[in-house]
Amino acid sequence: MKIIVIGATGTIGREVAKAAIAKGHDVVSASRRGEVKVDLENAASIRALFGAVSHADAVVCCAGEAAFKPFADLTDADYQLGLRSKLMGQVALARVAKDHLNDSGSITLTAGILAREPMVGSASVSLINAGLEGFTRAAALEMPRGLRINVVSPPWVTETLAKLGMDTAIGLTAARVAGAYLAAVEGTYQGVVLDPRRLG
Repeated sequence: MKIIVIGATGTIGREVAKAAIAKGHDVVSASRRGEVKVDLENAASIRALFGAVSHADAVVCCAGEAAFKPFADLTDADYQLGLRSKLMGQVALARVAKDHLNDSGSITLTAGILAREPMVGSASVSLINAGLEGFTRAAALEMPRGLRINVVSPPWVTETLAKLGMDTAIGLTAARVAGAYLAAVEGTYQGVVLDPRRLG
């Protein structure tokens, strides 16, 4: 299977690419700074990606930014960042991908556990993640050509917690999270929010 992994240089994306290659898939790694470039905030960049990489069977997105800070400190620009990058960037990706992926292909997006398990500082991120979950459920009802769309909602990732100096006991390793993305690509899920903690 030919899989485009967007955000392949990031903590989760790198593990998704590695896991897919280990399963024998042909992986095209894309990011803002990689050899194959794409910027979720630029629709023309997304279209150019699919122009450069043809006949893909799946696209997995592990990219997108959003601001994590106290509710009282969030600015219009903070909200706009998440809306422009993580939410509408992935929506744009799905809209373009549906016209370019092979029949019966799959689109896998990334939300996050803060949609359903919010915490102090997560107002903007929770908003974006919940929006992505709702979008995925609805878009799945109208996917053409046998295409599937799902969203992975990772918990805190162990490696990220370590970098932030937080308790790693509450996290899941990026390699374990990557398994949920592979399940979305290789399985028959449609319009599902996958929680890596509940898989395998």
